[in-house]
Amino acid sequence: MKKLFTTILLIILVLDAAARDLPKNIYSGLQGKNHIQGIVVDTKKGEAYMSFTTSFIKTDLEGNLIGSLVNITGHLGCMSLNPKDGKIYASIEYKHDSIGANIMKTLGVTNDTRDGFYIAIIDPEKVTEPEQDAATAMTTVEIKEALKDFNATGVYGDPHRYGCSGIDGVTFAPAIGKRGGKYYLYIAYGIYSETSRPDNDYQVILCYDVTDWEKYEQPLMANALHRSGPAKPYAKYFFLTGNTEWGLQGLCYDKETHCIFAAAYTGKKQQYPNWNLFQIDCRKKPFKSTLKGLNGEEGLVLSMGDDGYYQDGIHGWKFEYGTTGIAPLGKGLFYISENGKEKKTKKQFANLHLYKWKGGEEGFVRVE
Repeated sequence: MKKLFTTILLIILVLDAAARDLPKNIYSGLQGKNHIQGIVVDTKKGEAYMSFTTSFIKTDLEGNLIGSLVNITGHLGCMSLNPKDGKIYASIEYKHDSIGANIMKTLGVTNDTRDGFYIAIIDPEKVTEPEQDAATAMTTVEIKEALKDFNATGVYGDPHRYGCSGIDGVTFAPAIGKRGGKYYLYIAYGIYSETSRPDNDYQVILCYDVTDWEKYEQPLMANALHRSGPAKPYAKYFFLTGNTEWGLQGLCYDKETHCIFAAAYTGKKQQYPNWNLFQIDCRKKPFKSTLKGLNGEEGLVLSMGDDGYYQDGIHGWKFEYGTTGIAPLGKGLFYISENGKEKKTKKQFANLHLYKWKGGEEGFVRVE
């Protein structure tokens, strides 16, 4: 018992020391009228990266602007750092539903009449000054599987198979069910909030090996979308949370707990607890199962972590933040985006605040 107490005390001291070495808050400065969507923080380089829907900014850890990318007329979403090549991979959508239409109206632009879903690959080394054209540092790869489901009909005749609205959450993690080894890219679907249909209660997550993606990378022209990308994913997974509004907005792999944190806007179906933060347990192998509400269709299902509150077979938390960005730092520490809007100018901003992971029902705890 004494040895266990000593070990726990050492862990606490290490966490406290690591937290003292990092700023508790990184302020983005006032941006445009679109809110923050995703964050990456590279403590080794001393840099933070943020996507504000139609722009990308790079700051130091004090929040001083280093550079930014503009002329993005689609929806730039969640982001993750590829540990192998040091580049940032972000979801980006070009579509004509309410989200796409609002972006085009706000920017006063007209995009290609076709829809398209992509991973934007951003080289942070090339982002060196404010308001660079995005093409100077960004290429894209099409995610054909998402477009196929977006355009397909569901099993009961509803538009958009699985309720797919496109893509948003992204993260890099090892193969699920294994520790270590090659990292893969995981991409979560956006899911429309439709309470009357039974086939949209799973989060859908695509897995890709990006080793040879250089052959697909193309600059993105908003008025002439390219179709260069892998024909199918390495794997396609289903994660039962109950229907959520716009699906998983944020994914974040944490190697300490070997889980993926998944953040969503609160769902509206009364038969579910409607948590908005979940854990995917990457220690457990995906298992084949008949999918609930999908008329006998089978799929590979991911396991939920045991932390959090529990209700009706689902673990999770009610957490105010997470949908606009979670960045793992190691040693139980994270930066989490706390977004806001200035009343006078209506310009958006974000505070990336330091949090500790406590687990259990506590979940993330703000470092004060």
